[in-house]
Amino acid sequence: MRNWTAVFFVTPLVEMYLLIEVGGQIGAWSTIFLVVFTAVVGVSLLRRQGFRTLARGLSRLQQGQLPATEVVEGLLLAVAGALLLTPGFVTDAVGFGLLMPWARNNIAKKILAQVDLKSPVQGPAGVGETIEGDFQRRP
Repeated sequence: MRNWTAVFFVTPLVEMYLLIEVGGQIGAWSTIFLVVFTAVVGVSLLRRQGFRTLARGLSRLQQGQLPATEVVEGLLLAVAGALLLTPGFVTDAVGFGLLMPWARNNIAKKILAQVDLKSPVQGPAGVGETIEGDFQRRP
């Protein structure tokens, strides 16, 4: 828990320091433009990656498979979006890192390796199953 607390206190301090330093080198307006530009480009890439992940997840569902990797990747994309919309260079770097499909997939696999998943779907619905029961017609 202490590590997360440190991250939430240290990250804004580092971001403010970097914004001030970069602003001193290239000017305040250029720094503001750079921060807004990275947010716009990041959200554009995020949208594209989100639709691809959604399409893969729906495809796996149609095949009767559990789209666990795609669900975790979707959550990582949400984190990437939040980081890209947060002003700063460190958060942008981490956000852009999560937009890389290979990096996101590796992180998702590491997360899923720590979870025991069991799919309730064992194939196409009703194939090879016999359901017994009683039937009564209502008047």
